[in-house]
Parts: sequence; C-alpha cells; structure tokens
Amino acid sequence: MKIVIDKAIPFIEGVFEPYVQDIVYKEGSAINRNDVMDADALVIRTRTRCGRKLLHGSKVKIIATATIGTDHIDLDYCRRHSIYVRNAAGCNSGGVMDYVFSALYGTASRKTIDLTGATFGVIGVGSVGSRVAAMASYLGFKVYQCDPPRALAEGPTGFCSQEELLQNSQIVSLHVPLNKKTRHMANKSFFDQMLPGAFFINTARGEVVDERALIKAIPRLGPVIIDTWKNEPKVNKKLMDMVDIATPHIAGYSYQGKQNGTASAVRAVARFFGLEDLYNYFPPTTVEELEAVRLDLKGMSQGQIASIFQYNYPVFTDDFMFRLRPDEFEDLRTNYSYRKEFYID
Repeated sequence: MKIVIDKAIPFIEGVFEPYVQDIVYKEGSAINRNDVMDADALVIRTRTRCGRKLLHGSKVKIIATATIGTDHIDLDYCRRHSIYVRNAAGCNSGGVMDYVFSALYGTASRKTIDLTGATFGVIGVGSVGSRVAAMASYLGFKVYQCDPPRALAEGPTGFCSQEELLQNSQIVSLHVPLNKKTRHMANKSFFDQMLPGAFFINTARGEVVDERALIKAIPRLGPVIIDTWKNEPKVNKKLMDMVDIATPHIAGYSYQGKQNGTASAVRAVARFFGLEDLYNYFPPTTVEELEAVRLDLKGMSQGQIASIFQYNYPVFTDDFMFRLRPDEFEDLRTNYSYRKEFYID
C-alpha cells in the first residue's frame, strides 16, 4: 500500500510507518500525478486540488482531508470513480470561535465601540457557526442565525432570512462552505443591506466575498476582519490595507484543531484499510501550556472580556506579522505556532 501525505499536516509523521511500507511526504501544492498514480490513499489539506487532472487513471481509493472544507476536491469526479472522500468536520470550530471573539473584542476595544446589547448575525450555522452563535449568546448578544439548508431540514424556528439578518445585525460573521450558491454571496447587494457601522468578519472562504464590492463598502461599514482571501496565497493588498484585522487563513490554527484534523484523517484511512491499531488514533498533547482553557466570563465588563481574550489569543500579533510579510502567506501558515483554545461549558 502507498499513501501520499501533505507534509504540513502536523503530528502525522511516523503514524502510518509501522503499517505501511510506501509513504510519500510532499508539500500539498506540489503533489502531482506521478505521486498519485500508484497511491492507494491521499492525506491532504486545501492546497492539493483533487480532480480529474490529478486523479485520472490513478489507483487512489480514498482521499482524507484534514480540513472542514472540501471545495478543493471534485466530489462529483470522486463519486463517479468510486473514490471515498472524508473531511474533518468540525475539527477547527473551537479555534475559529476563539479567533472571532478575540478579533471582535480586540477591535472594539481599540476603537472604543460599545458592544453592550449588540446584535450578532451568524451566516452558516454548521459546526463552526453553531459554536460562534453559542458564544455570542453566552456573552449576551441577540443572535440572528441564517442557514437555509438547516432551516429547510429542521424547520424555520430559530432561523431567519439573510435579508433580515443583514438589516438587523451590528456584527455579521460568515461561516458558510464554498459552493456554487455561496461563491460571491457577499456582494454589493449584501453590503448595501448591512447596517452602517456594522462589523464584517470572514473566516469561511475568500471566494464567498466579492472583494471589489467589499472595498467599496468599507467606508460605510464598521470594523472589517478578514482571515480568508480570494486568491490565496496571493492577497489583495489594497483590501488588506483597508481592513482592521488581516490574517493568513489561520483562524482555525489552534493546537486542538490540528489534533482533531489529523486524528480524523488518520482514522478515516485506518478504518478504510482495516488498520485496527489506528481506529481511535489521537495525537498526544505534548505541550502542557497548550492545554485548552475553560473561561468563566459571566458578570465581566467588556474591557475585562477583551483583556482575557487577548491574553489567551493575541490576534493582533498575527495581524502584525502578516502585514510585515504579506507575500509569505504559505510560510506564515506552515510555520505557524499553534495556540491553545479557550472554551465555555
């Protein structure tokens, strides 16, 4: 058996070696047809585009991606060619939630914006969005939730239309997958419906935002926080200069999130090929100071909450480093120092 692995996936080196003779580690963007022609499994991240161009004529039977998203994989092609695809659903939800609130409270503190009684709109209420909505509710925000697929499946209670959300939310946070319906969903009409001075946060995918429309809308919006970019690893530097926080797609880069993503990918391959010793694999936590931290924020002032969030995750450091080296997008991600998560019960 042969497995091709993105070498930037943490904790994975050495895991399959006792059971698999042929293992190839490469940069995700450099994995090519020669690598996969005789491969049985691919373990990847978003930088490996998996479609006909890469996979046609190969032996690949399973693709395990250590990411929530699957927009880098041609699912229709894989279905037609009996290639099993497994993603790491929810793996980075805690890390993204931490990012959103560290960035939100940090920016509000810098700009002396009072968040008391503010309305918080979550678009896309899946694994990540539901965590964000729960924290927003815990912190006292009135939460609007828009998720048409969930509303259709579960009924409309608890959900609202995108129009209602945009017209009533002082904070709008995107957590949708990238597909035909969501590509450029944040367009001119979207921003025109937002409240003047509203926060806009995107930690989903860069392609869900029409960046030209956002640039035009920024003068009437409030703080703008962007972690994902349309043409990664190339970044729209004009937009970068205009936003309040800019980071290189690292919102979900917590220690626990990376453990979860790698565990999901390893378990998927193990179960597919019957490697029983790895069925319940989970990377050990070897760094004590990166253990997740439980927070109790009840009764605290906005300033106190902002300080605690910044202490646990100083997001402005990531913003500063990215602005210093905007052309080193991939290097900043690959060599990122994973942070611990914080959570509420």
